[in-house]
Amino acid sequence: MGYECPVCSIPQADESHLANHLAFRAMVHSDDHETYLEETVPEWGSMGEDELGAELSTVVATTEFPQVFEDTTPNHDHDHDHAIEPSMVSGGETLDAQAQAVLEEARELTRERDQS
Repeated sequence: MGYECPVCSIPQADESHLANHLAFRAMVHSDDHETYLEETVPEWGSMGEDELGAELSTVVATTEFPQVFEDTTPNHDHDHDHAIEPSMVSGGETLDAQAQAVLEEARELTRERDQS
């Protein structure tokens, strides 16, 4: 079980991953993901991952996916601070300065969260 992104249909393992996916796409691309969040959870920009995930789980139905997500296996324990390459977030395009700043801020917030 997981969530299908209501904008692009990409499978997400749980509500936290769904929240991160939608928020990251909204911040970096200002695309339909941002429009969806603005319409569905207008205060999304001031929410953390857990708050946003909880809100989204009330409006996005869980979906059965054929694949197994690595985070749903027993004893899942890995660092979410992976190196993100431009091709992973922008279809291979080079990130502009603003997108790079957003990406670095997201990394720093993740580090801070993981340390607390």
